[in-house]
Amino acid sequence: MMDAPIGIFDSGVGGLTVARAVLDQLPNEQLSYVGDTAHVPYGPRPIAEVRRFALAVLDHLVEQDVKMLVIACNSASAACLRDARERYDVPVVEVVLPAVRRAAAATRNGRVGVIGTRATITSGAYEDMFAAAPGVTVTGVACPEFVPFVERGVTSGRQLLGLAQAYLEPLQRAEVDTLVLGCTHYPLLAGVISLVMGDGVTLVSSADETAKDVYRELTARDLLRGDDTGPPRHRFLATGDPEPFARLGRRFLGPEAAVVGSLTLPRTTQVEVA
Repeated sequence: MMDAPIGIFDSGVGGLTVARAVLDQLPNEQLSYVGDTAHVPYGPRPIAEVRRFALAVLDHLVEQDVKMLVIACNSASAACLRDARERYDVPVVEVVLPAVRRAAAATRNGRVGVIGTRATITSGAYEDMFAAAPGVTVTGVACPEFVPFVERGVTSGRQLLGLAQAYLEPLQRAEVDTLVLGCTHYPLLAGVISLVMGDGVTLVSSADETAKDVYRELTARDLLRGDDTGPPRHRFLATGDPEPFARLGRRFLGPEAAVVGSLTLPRTTQVEVA
């Protein structure tokens, strides 16, 4: 199991921010990444549908004998984290709690903003996690059009800036000093988000904090891949057209994502929740 890959799942290319952080902190580890690009974006979908799609991909990764699952998608974490931890024997790491820990430690005035997909914001997942942090007030805003921009490879421009200004205005009024990027696609828009919010607002991405959780879990379970096991081999799959995923993967992750295969999940909509 030490030589087995880490399974990472996202609705599209956004989870590559988590994959990059894992590779930076654990360069010996092998990754098996699936982007469910056939169904992206997850945000506008009903929670039950997101759960079915997510569990279908996670089932596939477990069948490939991964040693850990990383749900690098906030919408999927909100929809199926408890199901996943009950369903699989391997450890499951998600992205919500690591970001909450970092934001609670970073805020100076106790006012924290969270932006995410509609599914993530309406689930209340972040509010539930922040409930354990005394003195923190949370303002959540759904930004449903951000993911399609990233999936098209658009991370700057006047149209995106105008959209960001409209989305983030309630957070400016709330005078938040810390903003959680509650979708793994959003760090790829950090430039425009920071421009709108100003230098006084700390942006919190879950990628680095999630990678630290991966490190801790593998260390505690004695599952770290050794230095003498040869160079790592990574596997990247997309449930939709692999070509645009590979193009964006090379841009957002680097040469590790140069080759992307195609994954067909014909029974995706029929997966039963354990």
